[in-house]
Amino acid sequence: MIASGLRLLGLAALCIGLASPASAEVAELVLTRQYGLSYLTFEVMREKGLVEKQLAAAGLGATKVNWTTLSDGAVQNDALLSGTVHVAAGGIGAFVTLWDKTRGSLDVKAISALASTPALLNVRDDKVKTIADLKDDKRVGVPGAKVSPQAITLQYAAAKQLGEANYAAYDKYTVNLSHPLAMQAMMSGAGEVIGHFATVPYSFMELKDPKVHTILNSYDVWGGKQTLIVAWTTGKFAKENPKTFGAVVAAIREATDWINANKPAAAKLYLDASKDKIAESDVLAMLNDPQNELTLTPQNMMKFVAFKHQIGTMKNLPASWKDMFFDVVHNLPGS
Repeated sequence: MIASGLRLLGLAALCIGLASPASAEVAELVLTRQYGLSYLTFEVMREKGLVEKQLAAAGLGATKVNWTTLSDGAVQNDALLSGTVHVAAGGIGAFVTLWDKTRGSLDVKAISALASTPALLNVRDDKVKTIADLKDDKRVGVPGAKVSPQAITLQYAAAKQLGEANYAAYDKYTVNLSHPLAMQAMMSGAGEVIGHFATVPYSFMELKDPKVHTILNSYDVWGGKQTLIVAWTTGKFAKENPKTFGAVVAAIREATDWINANKPAAAKLYLDASKDKIAESDVLAMLNDPQNELTLTPQNMMKFVAFKHQIGTMKNLPASWKDMFFDVVHNLPGS
């Protein structure tokens, strides 16, 4: 009787397992982003409810969507690995680090590029003309020391100037600060932070002050336009939640198309959401600047990862940019 009962319990458990399809989608979707105009795509998705719209179209209208803002890519990666966040948006430095470390396990990949925009190393010290003028008492704020695109750009500039073996020569002059805090520290004119490796709108706002000048432009360092911001998730999440993943992809496309077709409205939406102290006309000017491109197409990614592989901070070298991205963007002319 006992054995028969156990067999029945085992059969019941099996039936319960079969009744719960492996393809069940998450009931709550959590996305994260950071500060600045480079994240406008995700800001539009949030403000206009585009993820919810696409989920409803996929028959997942009951899915709850939550947004959180995290200060740097390393923190976002930790949140993604812990399962508290499903989709992250941040700099390519943090993304390629996680892509490299999760090969054959969680298989993190980028969903798409979000923005190509230059990072400008602005300084408020007329004695600092180049990165060679940085000293122990002259620090630069970066959003993710040794990890962010800005930090890797500084390393690449050092390698070009001093030789590859000395790529980390200027790391000691960086301070890990979010963009708002780095700008505040530099513009105060007090303390050791005399520079900020900034992206829009912060770089634009800083250069309004005649005491601030640019000593390094990331596009010059890398030899042209380069993707700065991407959205990424785990292969596990994409496989187990295909409809939710598809809704996120569709929302990114819709937001990007809307921004590029409605830049005045996009500028207003950004200011309403961010509360940045900047004129709407200035935001529109940044959106119209050909250097700032909101696009799903990855640009100049391979030079970035090749450098990281050469200096030993990245184990796996992708054969193509497509190795790092889900196939939803493989039709685009990436690089």
